[in-house]
Amino acid sequence: MKIEILGCESFGARSLACVIKTDERKIVIDPGVALARLRSGLFPHPVEVAAAFRIREKVLFALEGVTDIVISHYHGDHMPLRAEDPYQLPMEALPSLEGVNFWCKGPEKISSLSTKRRNELSDFLGFPLPASEGGSSGNMDFSSPTPHGVREKGFGAVMMTRICEGDEVFVHSSDIQLLDREAVLKVLAWKPKIVFASGPPLYLSHRIPEIGKEAFENAFLLARNVDTLILDHHLLRSFEGYRWLKELAGKVENRVLCAAEFMGKEPELLEAQRKTLYEKMPVPPGWHEAYSRGKAGFENMCDG
Repeated sequence: MKIEILGCESFGARSLACVIKTDERKIVIDPGVALARLRSGLFPHPVEVAAAFRIREKVLFALEGVTDIVISHYHGDHMPLRAEDPYQLPMEALPSLEGVNFWCKGPEKISSLSTKRRNELSDFLGFPLPASEGGSSGNMDFSSPTPHGVREKGFGAVMMTRICEGDEVFVHSSDIQLLDREAVLKVLAWKPKIVFASGPPLYLSHRIPEIGKEAFENAFLLARNVDTLILDHHLLRSFEGYRWLKELAGKVENRVLCAAEFMGKEPELLEAQRKTLYEKMPVPPGWHEAYSRGKAGFENMCDG
């Protein structure tokens, strides 16, 4: 089994995309990317936009020759969208997906906006999306609906994915954020060796002060029982989250690291640096508005 993480906050933009290759399948999970509309009162810096574009291109490249696509839920950083936002992956950019198997979060426990996006993707593809929760296909298994963060807080649900080959077991647990013990126990029941998950949103801890402690206990339980725990996404929208990750890693013998480190790269927490990026690299007034009117800025900026 070969695991490649395509996008995450430690690569500079919001994503939890990865591609898993086994002897018989090429599986892309959560093909999406996004940027925070506002952080510190600022729109995305051009450096962040360039990072989002790089992730978008990696996702599109991974979709060539794909056999299976998994969509854990319908947030814009996890799926292609009708052109809602210039930083995201537009459906229109997708290669031909004829004959590809789709495995998707069903219509239960999702918001009206997620329902709309689910229907739009179905219309674009020309067939109904399946509700794959609780199902399986060969070496792939899918969880029942699992809380997106704190249970019963109205944040909806996600679908986790287990892929095995021989004695290797990989779990993509999506946006569970380690905030629900039952979700963590579901992951452990699958007996994974490698888990890829979103950590808690510590950048929002001023709203939910208890999330760091509760998530740390769940993360510690998970880290002690898997060979490799990859935590990223919500967690690495702040430097506080990276320190939290390193504290966890220091308490267990097993590997605990972010997505960039798993891929042998240095983390680039660009969203966490947005204010600093504007201070060090000012942009012309009106840049964001001009860019939002057309996507050519992606290519021009990356070439420069």
